[in-house]
Amino acid sequence: MKHEKNYGKGFAIKTGLNKVRGDIVIIQDSDLEYNPLDYKKLLLPFYEADADVVYGSRFLGGDRYVRIHLFWHYLANKILTFLCNIATNLNLTDMETGYKVFKTNKILNINIQEKSFGIEPELTIKLAKNKCKFFEVPISYNGRNYDEGKKIKLIDAFIAVYCIFKYSLFK
Repeated sequence: MKHEKNYGKGFAIKTGLNKVRGDIVIIQDSDLEYNPLDYKKLLLPFYEADADVVYGSRFLGGDRYVRIHLFWHYLANKILTFLCNIATNLNLTDMETGYKVFKTNKILNINIQEKSFGIEPELTIKLAKNKCKFFEVPISYNGRNYDEGKKIKLIDAFIAVYCIFKYSLFK
Protein backbone atom coordinates (compact mmCIF):
# COMPACT_ATOMS: atom_id res chain seq x y z
CA MET A 1 0.00 0.00 0.00
CA LYS A 2 1.24 3.47 -0.81
CA HIS A 3 -0.06 6.70 0.69
CA GLU A 4 -0.72 9.57 -1.70
CA LYS A 5 1.01 11.92 0.74
CA ASN A 6 3.87 11.41 3.24
CA TYR A 7 2.11 11.33 6.60
CA GLY A 8 5.22 10.21 8.51
CA LYS A 9 6.99 7.06 9.60
CA GLY A 10 4.59 6.26 12.44
CA PHE A 11 1.58 6.58 10.17
CA ALA A 12 3.20 4.28 7.58
CA ILE A 13 4.05 1.66 10.21
CA LYS A 14 0.54 1.76 11.64
CA THR A 15 -0.88 1.25 8.13
CA GLY A 16 1.48 -1.67 7.50
CA LEU A 17 0.66 -3.34 10.81
CA ASN A 18 -2.99 -3.49 9.75
CA LYS A 19 -1.90 -5.95 7.02
CA VAL A 20 0.32 -8.25 9.14
CA ARG A 21 -0.66 -11.92 9.16
CA GLY A 22 2.43 -13.87 10.37
CA ASP A 23 3.83 -14.58 13.82
CA ILE A 24 6.78 -12.19 13.46
CA VAL A 25 6.92 -8.78 11.80
CA ILE A 26 10.04 -6.93 10.62
CA ILE A 27 10.00 -3.15 10.30
CA GLN A 28 12.75 -1.86 8.04
CA ASP A 29 13.22 1.72 6.90
CA SER A 30 12.50 1.90 3.18
CA ASP A 31 15.71 3.71 2.20
CA LEU A 32 17.83 0.51 2.25
CA GLU A 33 20.37 1.91 4.71
CA TYR A 34 19.79 -1.46 6.39
CA ASN A 35 20.79 -4.64 4.58
CA PRO A 36 18.07 -7.28 4.08
CA LEU A 37 20.80 -9.93 4.35
CA ASP A 38 20.60 -9.32 8.13
CA TYR A 39 17.06 -10.76 8.37
CA LYS A 40 18.29 -14.20 9.44
CA LYS A 41 20.39 -12.68 12.23
CA LEU A 42 17.44 -10.58 13.40
CA LEU A 43 15.17 -13.63 13.57
CA LEU A 44 17.51 -15.94 15.53
CA PRO A 45 16.64 -14.61 19.02
CA PHE A 46 12.97 -15.52 18.41
CA TYR A 47 13.84 -19.15 17.77
CA GLU A 48 16.79 -19.56 20.12
CA ALA A 49 15.81 -17.36 23.10
CA ASP A 50 12.04 -16.74 22.86
CA ALA A 51 12.49 -13.02 22.15
CA ASP A 52 9.50 -10.70 21.99
CA VAL A 53 11.41 -7.80 20.41
CA VAL A 54 14.71 -7.59 18.51
CA TYR A 55 16.42 -4.35 17.53
CA GLY A 56 19.21 -4.25 15.01
CA SER A 57 22.05 -2.15 16.40
CA ARG A 58 24.36 -0.11 14.22
CA PHE A 59 26.66 0.32 17.22
CA LEU A 60 27.41 -3.31 18.07
CA GLY A 61 29.46 -3.75 14.89
CA GLY A 62 27.98 -5.36 11.80
CA ASP A 63 29.73 -8.44 10.48
CA ARG A 64 29.81 -6.95 6.97
CA TYR A 65 30.13 -3.16 7.33
CA VAL A 66 28.94 -0.09 9.19
CA ARG A 67 29.25 3.25 7.45
CA ILE A 68 30.55 5.96 9.75
CA HIS A 69 27.70 8.08 11.09
CA LEU A 70 27.40 11.83 10.84
CA PHE A 71 28.68 13.11 14.19
CA TRP A 72 25.56 15.08 15.21
CA HIS A 73 23.27 12.16 14.27
CA TYR A 74 25.44 9.82 16.32
CA LEU A 75 25.38 12.15 19.32
CA ALA A 76 21.62 12.71 19.09
CA ASN A 77 21.05 8.95 18.85
CA LYS A 78 23.20 8.31 21.92
CA ILE A 79 21.37 10.98 23.94
CA LEU A 80 17.92 9.73 22.89
CA THR A 81 18.86 6.11 23.54
CA PHE A 82 20.26 7.08 26.96
CA LEU A 83 17.06 8.94 27.92
CA CYS A 84 14.92 6.06 26.71
CA ASN A 85 17.06 3.60 28.69
CA ILE A 86 16.47 5.68 31.82
CA ALA A 87 12.73 5.62 31.15
CA THR A 88 12.59 1.86 30.49
CA ASN A 89 15.43 0.45 32.59
CA LEU A 90 16.81 -1.19 29.44
CA ASN A 91 20.38 -0.93 28.17
CA LEU A 92 19.82 -0.57 24.44
CA THR A 93 22.62 0.73 22.24
CA ASP A 94 20.39 1.92 19.36
CA MET A 95 16.79 2.82 20.21
CA GLU A 96 16.46 4.84 17.00
CA THR A 97 17.34 1.94 14.71
CA GLY A 98 15.32 1.51 11.55
CA TYR A 99 15.43 -2.27 11.98
CA LYS A 100 12.95 -3.56 14.54
CA VAL A 101 11.41 -7.03 14.76
CA PHE A 102 8.47 -8.07 16.94
CA LYS A 103 6.25 -10.97 17.78
CA THR A 104 3.11 -9.91 16.00
CA ASN A 105 0.89 -10.29 19.06
CA LYS A 106 3.20 -7.97 21.05
CA ILE A 107 3.29 -5.14 18.49
CA LEU A 108 -0.42 -5.36 17.68
CA ASN A 109 -1.12 -4.99 21.40
CA ILE A 110 0.32 -1.44 21.25
CA ASN A 111 -1.97 1.50 20.56
CA ILE A 112 0.34 3.52 18.31
CA GLN A 113 -0.30 7.25 18.50
CA GLU A 114 2.75 8.84 16.90
CA LYS A 115 2.72 9.67 13.20
CA SER A 116 6.35 10.82 12.93
CA PHE A 117 9.75 9.59 14.16
CA GLY A 118 8.30 9.80 17.68
CA ILE A 119 7.17 6.24 17.07
CA GLU A 120 10.67 4.99 17.96
CA PRO A 121 10.57 5.89 21.67
CA GLU A 122 6.81 5.26 21.81
CA LEU A 123 7.19 1.63 20.74
CA THR A 124 10.24 1.04 22.93
CA ILE A 125 8.63 2.46 26.06
CA LYS A 126 5.24 0.80 25.56
CA LEU A 127 6.80 -2.61 24.83
CA ALA A 128 9.09 -2.29 27.86
CA LYS A 129 6.09 -1.41 30.04
CA ASN A 130 4.43 -4.58 28.73
CA LYS A 131 7.46 -6.54 30.04
CA CYS A 132 8.57 -7.67 26.59
CA LYS A 133 11.83 -9.58 26.31
CA PHE A 134 14.22 -7.39 24.25
CA PHE A 135 17.34 -8.38 22.32
CA GLU A 136 19.77 -6.48 20.10
CA VAL A 137 21.87 -7.90 17.29
CA PRO A 138 24.64 -6.22 15.30
CA ILE A 139 23.61 -5.16 11.81
CA SER A 140 25.25 -3.74 8.73
CA TYR A 141 24.54 -0.11 7.98
CA ASN A 142 25.09 2.10 4.96
CA GLY A 143 23.69 5.43 6.14
CA ARG A 144 23.03 8.35 3.86
CA ASN A 145 23.84 12.01 4.28
CA TYR A 146 21.51 14.88 3.40
CA ASP A 147 22.82 15.11 -0.17
CA GLU A 148 21.88 11.44 -0.57
CA GLY A 149 18.34 11.98 0.73
CA LYS A 150 18.54 11.80 4.54
CA LYS A 151 15.33 13.34 5.89
CA ILE A 152 15.64 13.44 9.69
CA LYS A 153 16.04 16.93 11.18
CA LEU A 154 16.89 18.52 14.52
CA ILE A 155 13.19 19.00 15.29
CA ASP A 156 12.78 15.20 15.18
CA ALA A 157 15.21 14.88 18.12
CA PHE A 158 13.11 17.31 20.16
CA ILE A 159 9.96 15.38 19.26
CA ALA A 160 11.64 12.16 20.40
CA VAL A 161 12.61 13.74 23.75
CA TYR A 162 9.02 14.91 24.20
CA CYS A 163 7.76 11.40 23.39
CA ILE A 164 10.17 9.80 25.86
CA PHE A 165 8.74 11.92 28.66
CA LYS A 166 5.17 11.63 27.41
CA TYR A 167 5.10 7.83 27.23
CA SER A 168 7.28 7.12 30.25
CA LEU A 169 5.46 9.46 32.62
CA PHE A 170 1.87 9.57 31.45
CA LYS A 171 0.88 6.52 29.43
